[in-house]
Amino acid sequence: MKRSLLGPFLFILFVSIHNFFSCLNAAVLLGIDVLREENFASLRGKRVGLITNQSGVDSHGVPTRLILQKAPGVKLVSLFAPEHGIDGKIKAGEEVPSHRDRLTGLKVFSLYGETKKPTQAMLKNLDCLVFDVQDIGCRSYTFVSTMVAAMEACGEAGIPFYVLDRPNPLGGLRVEGPLVNPNWKSFVSFIPVPYVHGMTVGEIAQMANGMGFISHPCKLYVIPMKGWNRSMVWQDTGLRWIPTSPNIPREDTPVYYVVTGLVGSLSGLELGTGTTEAFRVIAAKGLDGYQLAREINGLNLPGVLAVPRPINGLIGLELQIDPKTPANLTALAVFLASRIHNMAHPSPFQRSSVAHRNLFFKVYGSPLIRTELDTYRSPQSIARKWAHDLNAFLLARNSYLLYPSKEKILENKIPIKKAQKVKRTEDSESFN
Repeated sequence: MKRSLLGPFLFILFVSIHNFFSCLNAAVLLGIDVLREENFASLRGKRVGLITNQSGVDSHGVPTRLILQKAPGVKLVSLFAPEHGIDGKIKAGEEVPSHRDRLTGLKVFSLYGETKKPTQAMLKNLDCLVFDVQDIGCRSYTFVSTMVAAMEACGEAGIPFYVLDRPNPLGGLRVEGPLVNPNWKSFVSFIPVPYVHGMTVGEIAQMANGMGFISHPCKLYVIPMKGWNRSMVWQDTGLRWIPTSPNIPREDTPVYYVVTGLVGSLSGLELGTGTTEAFRVIAAKGLDGYQLAREINGLNLPGVLAVPRPINGLIGLELQIDPKTPANLTALAVFLASRIHNMAHPSPFQRSSVAHRNLFFKVYGSPLIRTELDTYRSPQSIARKWAHDLNAFLLARNSYLLYPSKEKILENKIPIKKAQKVKRTEDSESFN
């Protein structure tokens, strides 16, 4: 028994020491930090299930599942894993197997395999279910879908659901893109929010519960953060970024995911996935990276720069985006998809199977994006099509926001650092 406890103890000690100095300047206390400050009062005397992965850590990097396993008066019974698994190493779209967790020794139920929603059998020995997973602020990323499906299961089972809140790495002011056509609801567009919603997972949970996004609302408790406000992007929090999945390796990757992740399901595109440059580069056969870079830079979007470069034998481009740019990144994504469709030969859309095209539509929230692909329109004119729905959404979400906004208007208030220019050259180092 002593030997079995040594591994987790040494792991906690190592992670705590390793991350202590990097977190000294942390401006934000996470939900798990606040829960510990309150001596775990909300969970005392309860048999707890925990939805989490490697991103579920406190501000010093200690895994929440180890913290709750040792918390006084709390009995952690089982774990639940979203897409990419409990350790975040499984590739996008691949099924996650149920197994036993190496850190806690507890059973891990998969929520991305035969079922994406906890079954009543999984919940039968629990008094509550807790969610602690870092989201990236974009609707097509499935962690929020997992949370909302689990909330519905808890509503059906009659057990409480707790959310340990975390920052939205894109901040709380950026709200962009289309809502979801109900006919195109899927696990990558599970709830009727914009493509970029500007909410934390705790706020989305409150909205989903309060606005009928789920058929059986649950008894919901959100443990809020301390020190976070809506103008903060991840770099402002002082927290260390832990990759949320294999293709979100860096703290600024969510910004690039918004722009190029939209076309991630289409065939024939190089997006840098599997590397630290995931989603910040893009190339395709027949695409003229120099021409596309000139077009993007000609838009004069503050804090956005496109730089041509070789990528796996193709001339594509690298994006450099300030996380606080006032540019509408979702509109830029649609503009980029349209230009690639018209410049690359053959078009990635035309090369894609029906299944991949449908996934593209599901990510967008409807097939209406198809009409944009054949049309040259500026990001500003693209964004205007969403304005009515976004205004209605912003009014609706106000009742569910937990954190203040120091800046009311993203376009006019947030200071923008000009993206650093990179010398354009034909013989730049290859992407691999």
